[in-house]
Amino acid sequence: MSESSPYAGLLAGKKGLIVGVANRNSIAWACARALRDAGMELAFTYQGEVMRDRVMKTVSEMGEVPLFDLDVTSDEQIGQALEQVRGLWGGTLDFLLHSVAYAPSTAMGSPFLETRREDFATALDISAYSLVALTRAFAPLMGSGGSVVTMTYYGSQKAVPGYNVMGVAKAALEATVRYLAVDLGPSGVRVNAVSAGAVNTLAARGVAHFRDLMRITAERSPLKRTVEPDEVGRAALFLASDLAAGITGDTMYVDAGFNITAG
Repeated sequence: MSESSPYAGLLAGKKGLIVGVANRNSIAWACARALRDAGMELAFTYQGEVMRDRVMKTVSEMGEVPLFDLDVTSDEQIGQALEQVRGLWGGTLDFLLHSVAYAPSTAMGSPFLETRREDFATALDISAYSLVALTRAFAPLMGSGGSVVTMTYYGSQKAVPGYNVMGVAKAALEATVRYLAVDLGPSGVRVNAVSAGAVNTLAARGVAHFRDLMRITAERSPLKRTVEPDEVGRAALFLASDLAAGITGDTMYVDAGFNITAG
């Protein structure tokens, strides 16, 4: 934990699982750093051996941290990860970060009208249904005060050129947050989304016209800039903490105010 962090100790004693780190540019990694600096103990997932090496290299600055193989489309692997987390922390989990999204390049590179049935199903399964599957598995480890956070984008609300089927998937994800929040509310587990502005990540670079989107965001947002990954990370930290104890089913925008402007 960074002793110089103004949030040092805010999450002391809490334990969190981070799903979705790809490299040091990942929003999930920015969130993980913020959570770690506030005192949270973390474990990470990766998908397959190729990603294992990449994730291991990324998280190495945190020392030795638990890494679990997890394909979010596999209920069997979700179950295995659940047992690994249960064994690691004695059946206790305070926080789950879901930062997973994918659509085939054929769907992202073609007009939305041309989206194939199988590509649509893949995008919705990985980008939205995976939150249902992971929350269903891990929520029983969370007591009152547990928190689930997922990552979304404004393309869920407005048609963003090039975002295509991912915009539909993110709209489904945000609806999923609301329904999960209702189901888990009685047990005291909160579910929220952070809608990050345009951030230069590996996933974002797969969106056509991304450079134009970054420029337009900086021009039109009230703050006249794009956001930094660390700013998104601090929003996740807030939602993971008891400071957000009364917030659930919500989408928090961290986009320099871009979402309030006219198109």
